[in-house]
Amino acid sequence: MTGLRWGILATGGIAHAFATDLRAAGLDLVAVGSRSQESADAFAAEFDIPSAYDSYEALAADPEVDILYISTPHPLHVENAVLALQNGTHVLIEKPITLNAAEAARIRDLAAEKGLLAMEAMWTRYLPHMVRIREIIAEGTLGEIRAVTADHTQKITADPAHRLNALELGGGALLDLGIYPISFTWDVLGAPSGIQASARLQATRADEEVATIFTYPGGQIATTLSSSRAAGPNTATILGTEARIDIDHVWYTPTSFRVVAADGTVLESYESDVISRGMQYQAFAAERLVAEGRLEGDILPIDESVAIMGTLDEIRRQIGVRYPGE
Repeated sequence: MTGLRWGILATGGIAHAFATDLRAAGLDLVAVGSRSQESADAFAAEFDIPSAYDSYEALAADPEVDILYISTPHPLHVENAVLALQNGTHVLIEKPITLNAAEAARIRDLAAEKGLLAMEAMWTRYLPHMVRIREIIAEGTLGEIRAVTADHTQKITADPAHRLNALELGGGALLDLGIYPISFTWDVLGAPSGIQASARLQATRADEEVATIFTYPGGQIATTLSSSRAAGPNTATILGTEARIDIDHVWYTPTSFRVVAADGTVLESYESDVISRGMQYQAFAAERLVAEGRLEGDILPIDESVAIMGTLDEIRRQIGVRYPGE
């Protein structure tokens, strides 16, 4: 490890989860910034962080911070990431990386210009069970992959002022929840050649359910479902001609899976030994990349993050969701 000095920009729920896992993993957390000194001080006290700032600008200017975790709502990601990059600081940006592909490309291009790491915090991809799944696929155990299916469905508040339901805050099930199964399909099958989407919109015009069908040049099919109004199984399956992988609830967190042959024989059972949420694994990856002098990794290159945002853009076009200012 390089011993990078981490800062956290914003102090919401996901920032607490990330800081908890960083501390448990023994990584160096040195600064936090909020829009209020009171919030920054409380967060710093909770996680024993030496520096607390009452503005994002002050945090980004701290020369003791090597990398910033951007944990604001996604409409602010591009502004916050640009601020950090312009101050010479690497960034790990909470998913989805931005509101749309154009914003993601802006971050990518600025990071390349500055010679800095800009990485989407799609933490699921870095979890040990996902690493093992990619190994199994590469070994050819599944045969020809024919289909992928995954859902991310939760029953969340219907309050129209809640971030998930407000268009001005980037609300909607797609960007908050659907990003998980859609990024998963990209991880397994790559870029889709065809996209079909259908959705139910709420009174605020944000999406509350979105279903997608992706097709691929090799004939594969992927289906995803996201919902903020109902809790489903939250499982995933990769279906091959020789075997399949069934990932258990909750598939995008540390969990178990089985490799099942076509005749029903269980070829492998995997049980996770991760006792935390597992957000530290993406931090480990970021530190390794910086130590190696690389600006992006193989697990989720920044170009792929930009392209996934393009997929989400097309889905939103089909379902009629447009954010203010677009």
